[in-house]
Amino acid sequence: MNHMKFNLIAILIFGLIFQTKLLSQETKKLSVNESIKIGIENSNLLHSSKMNVQYTDAKWSEVNTFRLPSLSFNASYTRLSEVAPFIINTPFGSFDIAPSIFNYYNLQLSLKQPIFTGFKLESSSKMAEYNFLAAKQDYTSEEKNLIYNIKNAYWSLFKANQIQKVTEEVVVDIQAHLTDVQNLFEQGLATKNDVLKVKVQLGEVQLNLIDAKNAVKLANLSLVNLIGLPILTNVETTEQPDKSIAKIEDISPLLSRAYENRSELKSMNYRIKAGESGVTAAKSDWWPQIYLVGDYYYSRPNQRIQPLVDQFNKTWDVGVSLSFSLWNWGATVDRTDQAETQLEQAKDAYKIIRDGITLEVTQNYLNIKKSEERMTVAGQNVTQAEENYRVTDDKFKNGLALNSDLLDAEVALLQAKTDYIQSIVDYELAQAKLNKSIGD
Repeated sequence: MNHMKFNLIAILIFGLIFQTKLLSQETKKLSVNESIKIGIENSNLLHSSKMNVQYTDAKWSEVNTFRLPSLSFNASYTRLSEVAPFIINTPFGSFDIAPSIFNYYNLQLSLKQPIFTGFKLESSSKMAEYNFLAAKQDYTSEEKNLIYNIKNAYWSLFKANQIQKVTEEVVVDIQAHLTDVQNLFEQGLATKNDVLKVKVQLGEVQLNLIDAKNAVKLANLSLVNLIGLPILTNVETTEQPDKSIAKIEDISPLLSRAYENRSELKSMNYRIKAGESGVTAAKSDWWPQIYLVGDYYYSRPNQRIQPLVDQFNKTWDVGVSLSFSLWNWGATVDRTDQAETQLEQAKDAYKIIRDGITLEVTQNYLNIKKSEERMTVAGQNVTQAEENYRVTDDKFKNGLALNSDLLDAEVALLQAKTDYIQSIVDYELAQAKLNKSIGD
């Protein structure tokens, strides 16, 4: 009985320790670049894309082997049923012309080298090479998308933290305001309604603070999930957005850089070249297929040596083979049509991607211009709101401003600071989005 109690207590203690460890949060201080590095190392999507690059590289190597000589070895043993030997009887005696040999052994070494295949092997090699280069560009595109998504998540967490901080400061200000109003009420210089108004305002801001804290948790969760950290990791951002306004080029050079740099366009351009090689490969059956062939035999008995002798003998042969498809019910035409159709689809996809990039760069260009203006105006609003709050608070303490005036000033200050935080983060993300859209 005591032993069972001891086991139960041990299990409970172990459970509490495990639960405490499970629920404990690890805090990591990360910069943007550190977050990007961790995210790239842990990304399953990038790993899958990298495996596709390795696959297409191996496929290219495999196709190139078809252009080289192939060497094969075959061995066989055959047991024949017993038959009487072929004997010729003459007046001078009997002659065994074909002795009975019932065990056949054959060792064969064959060499085959393509000489001309209607450009099939060369085209197949080029097609595999272009597919490999396209896969590398796909990986680059995935990497850039991941980098932007990490930046977006990082600055979203920064914004959520800053909004929480501002809201907490306003809560402190309103609590101080409430204390002042209650003191005035006790002195008969304020009404009960004035106290209630401040309490209502405090309650609304406290509700905003609850939402702000939850927004921080959600933003943190989004970032750690994206970069592959444990789900309970608490990330502290160590960087501040650059509040300086960068000089942005005109839209035309930005579009030119995007057309030149975007991995999606490079990838599709390689696929168009692969499609062109695919058309050439599909037409290869219109041409003869010529191979150099050679064989080395080590057989017992060797059929080329007469009369047959039950012993191993070696022989060889070298030749050129030619094959030509005279009629295959239009299969070559059908394969060519398929390849040409896929080529046209690749060309259409290139145009669609290019049009999409034009729209994306133009939208991001307009958004960053808007973000510049918003950040400038929002910064001015914060300065004005802080001064308005300072003056109104001073007047209220000297009985020269109404309670409602101070409440309005507090709300205006909270809104101005929130808008400013939103504007600087939006500008940072707008820059990142524009850089991504032009391929930087």
